[in-house]
Amino acid sequence: MMTRKDAERLNILGCPIDSLSFEETIAMIDDIIRHKVPRQHVVINVSKLLQARRDTCLAEIIASCYIINPDGMPIVWASKILGKPLKEKISGIDLMNVLIKHSAEKGYRIYFLGAKDEVVKKVVDVCGKQYPELQIAGYRNGYWEESEEKEIVAGIKVAVPDIIFVAISSPKKEIFLKRNLDDMQVPFVMGVGGSFDVLAGKTKRAPLWMQKSGLEWFYRLLQEPKRLWKRYLIGNSVFICLVVKEFFRKRVCRRK
Repeated sequence: MMTRKDAERLNILGCPIDSLSFEETIAMIDDIIRHKVPRQHVVINVSKLLQARRDTCLAEIIASCYIINPDGMPIVWASKILGKPLKEKISGIDLMNVLIKHSAEKGYRIYFLGAKDEVVKKVVDVCGKQYPELQIAGYRNGYWEESEEKEIVAGIKVAVPDIIFVAISSPKKEIFLKRNLDDMQVPFVMGVGGSFDVLAGKTKRAPLWMQKSGLEWFYRLLQEPKRLWKRYLIGNSVFICLVVKEFFRKRVCRRK
């Protein structure tokens, strides 16, 4: 059984990321659920890595997470260029989909939190039809006032889920999960961003060849250019510059 002590944690451009295979990640999650100690998971893509470099609070939350997976081929490629190769990409939506199927087989209880009301209801409906044996502990949309948070957290605890998927934006979801980790008492907590929209059929995911080629960001940019152009075009350019700078810094250091 894969545990935290068995996982190698690497430093990629100042961000900690675990070098795990998909199978090893699932084994660690099984271990977490078996021991029923609340643990936070996070995935790192280019946008979140850059965000963490500017936001010390987010950086601290990421570093405290029990499992940190690389979400996107650019992160994996950067790790290889910098001489610290990660085993493989483990995107949030892929892990969520596998865990839903895995939970149906294992009898794990899942709670879905986030997105608009009609979207999260559609997610529950889709999952229930695809996996009739899946135990859905509960669900709720991702819109609430600050005064409602304690009641929401209490409701999640009463539902006794083994896994909670939280589909709200970053860094809100990371902060929410960290702040309420102990109070919710959910063994495995995971932020999944816009994954509910994909699962509900509201948005489409890039074709498999684009996912494998590291072009999934471009497909998303074509879908929402006004919202995502700055994040991807400027963010990716900054990321490439950081990788190149670090690559040459390492070369200089090796020559000394």
